[in-house]
Amino acid sequence: MLIRSAATELLRQLVTLSSPSGLETEAAAYLIDWLAAFGFKAYVDEVGNAVGQRGDGARHILLLGHIDTFPGTLPVRQEGNWLTGRGTVDAKGALAAFAVAATMAELAPDWRITVVGAVQEESATSLGARHILKHWPAPDYCVIGEPSSWQRITLGYKGRLLADLHWVAPFVHSAGQARLPAEQAVDLWNHIVAHCDAFNDGRTAAFERLEPSLRHIATRDQGAYAAVDMSLAFRLPLDLAPETLGQRLQAICSQAGVCQTPDDDASGLALTISGAEVAFRANKNTPLVRAFLAAIRQQGGQARFVLKSGTSDMNVVGPAWQIPIVAYGPGDSALDHTPYERINLDEYWQAILVLQSVLNILQRGDI
Repeated sequence: MLIRSAATELLRQLVTLSSPSGLETEAAAYLIDWLAAFGFKAYVDEVGNAVGQRGDGARHILLLGHIDTFPGTLPVRQEGNWLTGRGTVDAKGALAAFAVAATMAELAPDWRITVVGAVQEESATSLGARHILKHWPAPDYCVIGEPSSWQRITLGYKGRLLADLHWVAPFVHSAGQARLPAEQAVDLWNHIVAHCDAFNDGRTAAFERLEPSLRHIATRDQGAYAAVDMSLAFRLPLDLAPETLGQRLQAICSQAGVCQTPDDDASGLALTISGAEVAFRANKNTPLVRAFLAAIRQQGGQARFVLKSGTSDMNVVGPAWQIPIVAYGPGDSALDHTPYERINLDEYWQAILVLQSVLNILQRGDI
């Protein structure tokens, strides 16, 4: 069994190696060297994913984490049982826990366990997960590496849609009645919020609601005109497809009349849609979920289920594979993407022991 200090050192080294989306090479190389030292068949695949496979049985457990992080750096330091640094929570804590647990677990002859540190999960492309989805057959079980705390099991994530809007509008005199370009932008945002409010009427659960956010808004003077830019993000419930919302946004923009440009300026409004992900909720009644419930109880915890408002690689592989799947990992997801990202090393170790038990239970089939 790996000692706890070795597990902590793996996480510390992974966090020390900066790996924002698109720049994961050094961290991926470190992870595969670590896995290879413990007998895994380890390699970096065509798109940069760090892959380590233990065993060669027909039955397959995939531990799909991501090795990239949100942009920006934080000082890496340990104070007592707390390790601070970019990626400690989102989501190198889960990835390192996957690697250690897969090393410590039993390995039955008819099974194989694969650990993946996928690339570009944070960039809204999920390049690594999409590559696996395209080239790998569905595993028997899949665990997505995301923070949930060691006692919580994530069953679902909301969908996502990103929208960028650009238009050119003529200035008007501020003493007049017509709306200035910046005011038109605010009006359009209010139209969109009102549409979301109407959609959400009677929906009290957060997982069922359409949630808009205004990520960026700006105007730039261009003589007698102003260029307007807006960036929006939407979190979608299960019953709203990204394509449907995109069509509704197009209709709202057309109805709002924000691009009343003169005949000699036909620039109009450009609406660009990206980052589409469907919402996904996994089945609770599966051997994988039962294995997690048993393993968390074995460690003295009380398991709880959670549905997340963000997205993860579960949104990519879950709808396509339709297999037993959950997301799991140590850490407080409220610290994702913040300057305060840190993980409790006691919780990190607890999650490793839970994952080790889950792997053993699944292979024994005693659930």
